[in-house]
Amino acid sequence: MADLVTMESACQISDLYDNLGVLEWRGRAMPMRILLTTCSFQDTPGPHHEFLESQGYEIVRERGPLSEEQMLQLAGDFDGFLCGDDGITRAVIEKSLPRLRVIAKYGIGLDKIDIAATKEFGIPVMFTPGVNHTTVAEHTFCLMLALYRNLVETVNATREGRWLRLTGHELWRKKIGIIGMGRIGQEMVKRARGFDMEVHGYGNFWPEDFCVREGVTRHRSLDSLFETCDIISPHTKLTAETHHMIHRARLAMMPPEAIVVNTGRGELVDTEAVLEALNSGKLAGYATDVMEQEPPDPAHPLLSHPKALVTAHIGSRTFESVPRQAMKAVTNLVNFLQGEGPVFCANGVVPSAEE
Repeated sequence: MADLVTMESACQISDLYDNLGVLEWRGRAMPMRILLTTCSFQDTPGPHHEFLESQGYEIVRERGPLSEEQMLQLAGDFDGFLCGDDGITRAVIEKSLPRLRVIAKYGIGLDKIDIAATKEFGIPVMFTPGVNHTTVAEHTFCLMLALYRNLVETVNATREGRWLRLTGHELWRKKIGIIGMGRIGQEMVKRARGFDMEVHGYGNFWPEDFCVREGVTRHRSLDSLFETCDIISPHTKLTAETHHMIHRARLAMMPPEAIVVNTGRGELVDTEAVLEALNSGKLAGYATDVMEQEPPDPAHPLLSHPKALVTAHIGSRTFESVPRQAMKAVTNLVNFLQGEGPVFCANGVVPSAEE
């Protein structure tokens, strides 16, 4: 997690912006212009709406996530992005200059933002750690239970007037393998222990005291985790190393009747390999809240596969979590643009007053 940066001591930019959100831009006063793209923020009621509106910014609302092409059409006329999982590439950042001052990410995943480019051009990237870990863990268990107990199929049957009685599986004493032992991973451990599951973990970050207390078995390799566990649940960030970390060879290592539940990033999983494993019977089920392309092609075979459950990236979308996340994102944006108060900066870029 990035360190908390105090703007009063690290960055005084009040000579550029006043408290009413007015920018002195090339000799003329104009409202600061913010591009708001995240749908969860826009669709969910809460105090974040009033707080953002009170700043006097000109808010341009779009329905994200926006592709690089869509962002390029909009870039250049904004002082700040209040974004979700939009394609903020080097080309987008370059076109956004010199006006763009800050990117305020709604959420913690930064893989859609070219962080190297933001550092090169001195654009701070804010994020919102610590606001949705319980919500995502709950949704992961929701998918896990639904998959093991054939929930969707049986509910659909009763809605059609059919009394379909399918036999499912218990979570009790199943071996769950959690990839990534950060906030979400730890919340997963707590819930798994509540089901009396045998908890196994893998990750570079390892909270030793927590894992000892909760009885988590540490694996030094992903292969070992896959060979051991009935359920694999990834909660790690997307990098070049983690891209398609759940692939054909590792799926083949899993015990019979194993499942994978993915609420991390779609790109962590090789979807073609998952489809092959589902069709061959090697994998008993796959549940995911994330896809490599969102929204996916309606004809994507995973959406209609009888052994798969797909939800539309709603793992952190609750009436409790969204306002927490949104308020933190807006607070980051406002505090930075006003030059006072704390922000959570993900890329370590803190401009000086002279910039």
